[in-house]
Amino acid sequence: MLQGNFVFDCVVHAYNMSDANLLDRPDAEIGRGSILRLGQETRAPGSDLGYTTFARDWTHQDLWDMVFARSNTDRAMAQTVPIFDWFKDGFAPVAAQHAFAAAYPDRVMFCGGVDPSFHGEAVLDEMERQVTELKARSFKFYNAHVDGKTWRCDDESVAYPMYEKARRLGIRVLQFHKGIPFGNQNMEDLRPNDLQKAARDFPDLTFVIHHLALPYFDECVSIAARFPNVYLALSGVLALYFVRRKGFLMQMGQLLAEVGADKLLWGSEAALMGCPQPYLDALWALRIPEELQEDYGFPEITDEDKRKILGTNFARLMGVEAPRPPGGRN
Repeated sequence: MLQGNFVFDCVVHAYNMSDANLLDRPDAEIGRGSILRLGQETRAPGSDLGYTTFARDWTHQDLWDMVFARSNTDRAMAQTVPIFDWFKDGFAPVAAQHAFAAAYPDRVMFCGGVDPSFHGEAVLDEMERQVTELKARSFKFYNAHVDGKTWRCDDESVAYPMYEKARRLGIRVLQFHKGIPFGNQNMEDLRPNDLQKAARDFPDLTFVIHHLALPYFDECVSIAARFPNVYLALSGVLALYFVRRKGFLMQMGQLLAEVGADKLLWGSEAALMGCPQPYLDALWALRIPEELQEDYGFPEITDEDKRKILGTNFARLMGVEAPRPPGGRN
C-alpha cells in the first residue's frame, strides 16, 4: 500500500536478455542494446545498476525483491513480450512470467503473449495452452518486427482471429506495445492508429495501449478519448518525470483533461526501469502546476485520481477487489 492506497502494477517483466538467449544474427546486439540503453538513460536517479546487471536472465526471486520487497506494490501483472526477432525464447519469455505468477499466486497475475509471425498457424492453439494450462488472464501483443514480419492490429485475417480466440477463452483485456521501437524496427509500425478499427469492431474487449505510444502521444490521446474500450498504461512513463519534468507534466495534464483518470493505469516496467518505488513516490507527490492549469485549462490531479491510476482502475478491469482506501471509497 502507498499512503494507505492499493497499488496494482499492470506491467512487470522477468526478462531474459542474457547472451545465451540472443540469436546468432548481426543485429541481435543492436536490438538488445537499444532496450538496455533506454532503461539506462531514463531510470530514476540511483536506480541504475549498470548495463550488465540488466543484460541477464531475471529470475522470479529477482523480480520479487525489486517489485515487492523494495516497493509499496501490492499486486502486479507479469507480462510476456513476444519479441523473437533477436531472442530465442522471447524478450520476456512465457515460462519466466508464468513462473513468477505461479510462485506468488496471491500477488502476481500472468499475462500471456503470442505473435502470428512467429507462432504461425499454431498461434491460436498457443493462446489456448497459455490460458488453460498456465492461467493467462490477458495477452500482450507486439506487432512490429524486422525481416518483413510486421503485422497490423486491424488486419482481419491475421489479428482478428486472435481477438476472437481471446473472447472465446474468456479473456477481455488485450494489451499492446505501441511506440518506442527497439533496434532497427520501423518506428511507424508501432503507431497506435491500427487499434481504432479493432476497438470499434470488438466493443466488448478492452484494448490497453502501453507507453502512451511515444512518440505518437497525440494520436494515442485522441484514440483513448474517443473509444470507451481503449485504456492507456503509463508503463515506464513516470521515468520522464526525472529526465524532462515539464514535458511530462504537460502530458499528464493533457491526459487528465482529455482521457480522464478513470482510463489511466500505473505500470512500472520493472525490471528494466529499476525499482518501482521512486516512480510511485513521484506519482503520489505529483501536482499539475498552476501555470499549466491556467494556460492550458488542465485540471489539478486529485488524490482520488491517483488512487484510480495506482490500482483501482486495473483491479476493475481484471475483476480484482481492491482494498478500500482511506475514507472507505473504491
